[in-house]
Amino acid sequence: MIALIQRVKQAKVDVEGKTIGAIDHGLLVLLGVEREDDLLKMEKLATKVMNYRVFSDENGKMNLNLQQVGGSLLVVSQFTLAADTGRGLRPSFSGAGTPEQADTLYRAFVDFCQNKGVHVETGEFAADMQVSLINDGPVTFNLQV
Repeated sequence: MIALIQRVKQAKVDVEGKTIGAIDHGLLVLLGVEREDDLLKMEKLATKVMNYRVFSDENGKMNLNLQQVGGSLLVVSQFTLAADTGRGLRPSFSGAGTPEQADTLYRAFVDFCQNKGVHVETGEFAADMQVSLINDGPVTFNLQV
């Protein structure tokens, strides 16, 4: 399971010209599911995302996590993160999870974070989405479990 996280001042996702999810201060999470992923990996990754120290403390050091700064999550499914780009000029998606598996784990990720007290907004699974953000830093990390 893969989470590309970006520290943002604001982020939103639109579908068919309408904003369906938006946050201010927090993390944009682009979430990719691979074939071998399961609920245990989802919990590990969600816990890592919520506790990853990417926000600055009073000394300007990245020592604070999402919950410590009162941030929100915008979680957007993105199957292209599971692409194999090692050969040729076209990505292979043979390692990506099935749509059913990815939808289940995506929803479980969102529920898990919400149950931990984090405000979570979402995109729409399998939709054509337009994501806008103001990356704060810029700060971007690729987390995998």
